[in-house]
Amino acid sequence: MSTLRFKALETLPFKDFRRDNSVEVPAKLSELFCQNVFSEETMREYLTKEAFQSIMDAIKKGTKIQRHIADQVAVAMKDWAMSKGVTHYTHWFQPLTGSTAEKHDSFFTPIEGGRAIERFSGSMLIQQEPDASSFPNGGIRNTFEARGYTAWDPTSPAFIMGTTLCIPSIFISYTGETLDYKTPLLRALNAVDEAATNVMQYFDKNVTKVTPTLGWEQEYFLVDSALYQSRPDLVLTGKTLLGHSPAKGQQLDDHYFGSIPTRVMNFMKELEIECMKLGIPVTTRHNEVAPNQFELAPMFEEVNVAVDHNSLLMDLMARIAHRHHFHILFHEKPFAGVNGSGKHNNWSLATDTGENLLSPGKNPKKNLQFLTFFVNTIKAVHEYADLLRASIASASNDHRLGANEAPPAIISVFIGSQLFRVLEELEKVTEGKLSPDEKTDLKLNVVGKIPEILLDNTDRNRTSPFAFTGNKFEIRAVGSSANCAESMTVMNTIAAKQLNDFKKEVDTLIESGLKKDEAIFNVLREYIKQCKNIMFEGDGYSDDWAKEAKKRGLNNLKTTPEALKQEMDKKFLDLYEEVGVFTHREVEARNEIKLEKYSTVIDIEARVLSDIARNHIIPSALNYQNRLIENVKGLKEIFGDKEFKTLAKEQMSLIASISENVSKIKLGVEDLIKAREAAKAVSDSQKQAEAYCNKVKPYFDVIREASDDLEMMVDDELWPMTKYREMLFTK
Repeated sequence: MSTLRFKALETLPFKDFRRDNSVEVPAKLSELFCQNVFSEETMREYLTKEAFQSIMDAIKKGTKIQRHIADQVAVAMKDWAMSKGVTHYTHWFQPLTGSTAEKHDSFFTPIEGGRAIERFSGSMLIQQEPDASSFPNGGIRNTFEARGYTAWDPTSPAFIMGTTLCIPSIFISYTGETLDYKTPLLRALNAVDEAATNVMQYFDKNVTKVTPTLGWEQEYFLVDSALYQSRPDLVLTGKTLLGHSPAKGQQLDDHYFGSIPTRVMNFMKELEIECMKLGIPVTTRHNEVAPNQFELAPMFEEVNVAVDHNSLLMDLMARIAHRHHFHILFHEKPFAGVNGSGKHNNWSLATDTGENLLSPGKNPKKNLQFLTFFVNTIKAVHEYADLLRASIASASNDHRLGANEAPPAIISVFIGSQLFRVLEELEKVTEGKLSPDEKTDLKLNVVGKIPEILLDNTDRNRTSPFAFTGNKFEIRAVGSSANCAESMTVMNTIAAKQLNDFKKEVDTLIESGLKKDEAIFNVLREYIKQCKNIMFEGDGYSDDWAKEAKKRGLNNLKTTPEALKQEMDKKFLDLYEEVGVFTHREVEARNEIKLEKYSTVIDIEARVLSDIARNHIIPSALNYQNRLIENVKGLKEIFGDKEFKTLAKEQMSLIASISENVSKIKLGVEDLIKAREAAKAVSDSQKQAEAYCNKVKPYFDVIREASDDLEMMVDDELWPMTKYREMLFTK
């Protein structure tokens, strides 16, 4: 590994730090949009009218596609794909590994007479049978039970990558349990569509479908590939386990929105071109706060398509980064002391009549509609805050939450002071029937003024994990390496449950004699009272907020094991089953998978840290110490005892410090190994994760502190282990 590290560095021409890999951008990126997508426009061209309508009905109404129609679609897909040089197809799916998966099959089919044709049928389009035993399953499948199925998801368009036709698909076991992120997401989307559409009948009976929308913001780091290869910890864990901070990090606040380096701009240009071809509507790019950190964001899309696009984008970014001699880091906190990376999920609801349900209107009726969905969203988060926290829990995100502009682990809702005052006014609504004066006051002075209020309600609280930002809610706590589907599944599940409950309560009051608006105001009033504890406008990092949150009954689940333990609460298990998103068994399996992944990640980090400390840090420190000893011996030979003690004072002090820190590292590594072995022996997944968190991780700090002290003394010996970040951040 050491030889490879230094060989990697030899490839770097430090004089010009890589030549610019310039990219030619077409005059209009829009002309490339969906070039490699089996889009609606392409389907109109290649499909019969009957087949096209069937696909549209499946997308918009959820109707099933008949087998003979699937055959027509398959032939059209194949003809279109082959016209673009495609030779293979794959069911592209998202297993619980956290990355995408694909098994390629050829269109090539031998026939009689030593001839061959390209064939692609409806049955091949609809279903494939990949091996399910090697993917995470949480005990749902045994190794010898290998069968699993991928099934075509017609609501997300097929696309071309290289010479392969990729068909977005769900992934389930032979017995029907979900083994992926997409299946439960689709269930949750269907549930919230039905619930929100039912509530919309109070306001607009023309609404027949409500579509959840998502606009994600992807943050990431770019590292030169040679520098990346020089760091065994970065290669093996995605983060630097050791290494003192650079002299110049982000202290000057000179990175955010600064000019984009030429090499990075070329990477971004090529990425945007490929995104356009794949129908990913990226519109924003900029430097982020930390050195070598960047962000891109697309326009809002339907949640299922947006999730697929984000997963596809992450694959695409890694491939394109490689072509520009970069390695991309999605780890939430690859470097200590600087900002980590998140993936802000901006969520809203849109109707088939073109309305955003979280955007106020120009009259009291539309604003009552807005308040209905606004307050119900807050109520959903209030009731199921711990479930939302569990959805963003991971070993890597634990490093990020709670500092450097990342939200804390306490789930709270930020809505802005003006909207908070509106809710306070609604809280005063009289119980039961409203007087004529109260109706007028509500409609004109409270509800009617919301659009004016929102004109000035643009400030954001970066310490809030769940913030209203004008016409959407932003889930800021999602980690950059996460699949958006997990938090979106939870968000839409809890929204569906809450809207269903709201509809029942309002209908009950209407049946008791209240008018519709009176019933809605009465229910919203009670919700506001119940939800006040979760609304917070201040500094989420302050100790005062942690104390206040505890008084309010809000959990501060700082670690993944703590968060995942809450996920198994019967309240949450029953919620999933009621809404039809997961069975109890599926939730338990996924919880098991996440706990095992957490323990495995910490175990790998512990092993890598031990190896580096023993095989790199200690030998380098001892080499330097030996040179110091030789220097001291030489001084003693040349000078007398009196002069020698004065002249060699600093060297003697360094020799002693090196010995002390080497001893600390050695003992720390021994203790870490013992703690790791003890944790690994624990059979219960929850207890094992807790052991890794509470008994293994503390030794990381012991080894780091001693290593950092050594690195400050023996920089040259450990280069590039220490100089790495300074080189990265100043280029």
